[in-house]
Amino acid sequence: MDNLITYLIYTHALFGGIGLITGIISALAAKGLKTHRLTGKLFSFSMLVSSIVSLIVSLSPKHENPFLFLIGIFTIYMVLAGNNALKLKSKNEVNWKDKIVSRFMFFTSIIMILIGVVGTLKHIENSILFLFFGGFGLFMTLKDFQTFKKINETNSIWLKSHLGRMLGALIASITAFMVVGLHLTSIFAWITPSIIGTCWIIYNNRRLEGIKNADESK
Repeated sequence: MDNLITYLIYTHALFGGIGLITGIISALAAKGLKTHRLTGKLFSFSMLVSSIVSLIVSLSPKHENPFLFLIGIFTIYMVLAGNNALKLKSKNEVNWKDKIVSRFMFFTSIIMILIGVVGTLKHIENSILFLFFGGFGLFMTLKDFQTFKKINETNSIWLKSHLGRMLGALIASITAFMVVGLHLTSIFAWITPSIIGTCWIIYNNRRLEGIKNADESK
């Protein structure tokens, strides 16, 4: 059993590393070009594999890690929701398959927040992380629901959702690297990537709005 867990940990680290590298390249590459699309696909696949494996490891005897499980759930949601948003561009409609990922994360976020509240009241160490990521997940899923309602109103909303979720997955990857890879376990290490990444997401959304307004004024 121990050998299997060790193998899974190496698999998680390998695909996590690939995801981190390809995610950074994809984020920096010009959107729509072959480099962006190729590295984006590699990023999505690698992060899904790494995250699924992390869920197994974090629930295994002697390796229980609620925070690794937390990041795994969060990353899987971000990757799936980000790719679902990209598909909205071509089909221009929302079905139950698109909504189920966001609904699952919505209820998961509620549970995270409740765990965080109880943990904080009981003075359990790092319970604030459940509040932070639960609140962040709740915010993102509520934005998903807004996207579903407005998909026919604007052509840019799917792109905002795609960029926001994929950058969110990259944030989770960087956070995992800092905490697990570099052993930086302070609250600062946990939340700093999310704060910086959120600012980056806001910047991209405003830039897209500027491009949209410029096109409409022509």
